[in-house]
Amino acid sequence: MIDAIHKLADSVKGFLDPAEDERLYALALEAAAAGPCLEIGSYCGKSAIYLGSACKERQSTLFSVDHHHGSEEHQPGELYFDADLFDPFSYRVDTLGHFRRTLKAAALEDAVIPLAAASAVVAQNWATPLSLVFIDGGHAYDTVLSDYRCWHAHLMPHGYLVFHDIYRHPDDGGQAPHTVYRQALASGRYTALEMTGSLGVLRRV
Repeated sequence: MIDAIHKLADSVKGFLDPAEDERLYALALEAAAAGPCLEIGSYCGKSAIYLGSACKERQSTLFSVDHHHGSEEHQPGELYFDADLFDPFSYRVDTLGHFRRTLKAAALEDAVIPLAAASAVVAQNWATPLSLVFIDGGHAYDTVLSDYRCWHAHLMPHGYLVFHDIYRHPDDGGQAPHTVYRQALASGRYTALEMTGSLGVLRRV
């Protein structure tokens, strides 16, 4: 099954490498047996293919949270700007249509629930316990910290808190996700599991 998922995901824009993809799938496959999963940062749906496929296999749900107007680094003039994702009519990045097409192509419309709003807005009235939270939205420190603060309390005991783009050395990448990852670990609520690429995995005690 993972080979078929890889084949589809290869055609979707995104920033996960294959080893990170497989780790996400394995984590969600285990976690989704206990309850729904949630990702922050949908982009065009690459991570949702892996997380959503695992949830569907467990007859569970992935909530996918993204305002779909791109992170700081996706804006015009920035390093990861993609002109194909820029809407000239609204004059802003808009990935929601791409994301929905990915869900349809992956037959995940019955397993993935898109929540097209800012993470903090969605979290305001959230009450559903979650078995996995994947933080991969904006990479500015305040944004990552807000995502962590908004969602960590909804994680079930023994649930997974997963961060993307954890780099120990500044030359390898931005430090905000790594800083918040270390703060989460220092809280005493989590134990650190083995990393996969830049994927940092914590498990709630």
